[in-house]
Amino acid sequence: MSDPGRPVPFRGGGFVARQVRGMGLLVFVLLITFAEWGTRSGFISALTLPRPSDVLLTFHELYASGMLFKHLLPSLTRLVVGASIGAGLGIALGVLIALFSLARAGLVPLVAAIFPIPKIALLPLFVIWFGIDEASKYALIAFGTFTPTVVATYAAVDNVDRTLIRMGQSFGLSWRSIVRKIVLPGAMPGILSGLRISLTIAIILLVAAEMLGAEFGIGAYILQAGSLYDLERLFAGVVILSILGVLVSAGIATVERRVLRWRV
Repeated sequence: MSDPGRPVPFRGGGFVARQVRGMGLLVFVLLITFAEWGTRSGFISALTLPRPSDVLLTFHELYASGMLFKHLLPSLTRLVVGASIGAGLGIALGVLIALFSLARAGLVPLVAAIFPIPKIALLPLFVIWFGIDEASKYALIAFGTFTPTVVATYAAVDNVDRTLIRMGQSFGLSWRSIVRKIVLPGAMPGILSGLRISLTIAIILLVAAEMLGAEFGIGAYILQAGSLYDLERLFAGVVILSILGVLVSAGIATVERRVLRWRV
């Protein structure tokens, strides 16, 4: 017979993910250590993978020569400007489609038609329209960010619990108050998840755009290193992109923690 005075364990965690600090860093350290050992021992051919220590040395040379920021700053500018335009328009249009039947009927087929188009394939067209300078790069990144953001936004708004909306209507809330206090907060998790995907696509398109007609930028740096078969420089560029992706993901996670505090 169980003890009636024994405390009952809490069972309402709701499948909340438990944070394990340092595990992600440990995985990276193990992979880098394995790559270093493999390339030094000959288990991994130096023709296929450079030593991580040599890549780190290349980073130091890039930083010391000032070329790191000369390539990084143009890429960051293109990414921020293009992704901001695409994500901003995508969220606005996604909310519009979800809230208004006329917009949904007219724009959903159009979004469905342009969404599957490989955005990289449109780069020559954007060069013809906007020229080979910065405008075509901004346009490609914005367009590539725009379509997945639209889809994620109106799907997130559609998935808001209708019971909460009916409850707001029962309490006499105006349409604007329901959208501001119920619909948008309820859709925010889906919108932020869509932004993770959209910003990742933006980084991919950034590299593609810089490989065509850019003197400076991470994509141009990778293209130059690849044409010379300089694996250390090539992997240094790839690592920069990986770090950029991690920082973008961390930024979205920070926004989620601040905006979605109401979630338990």
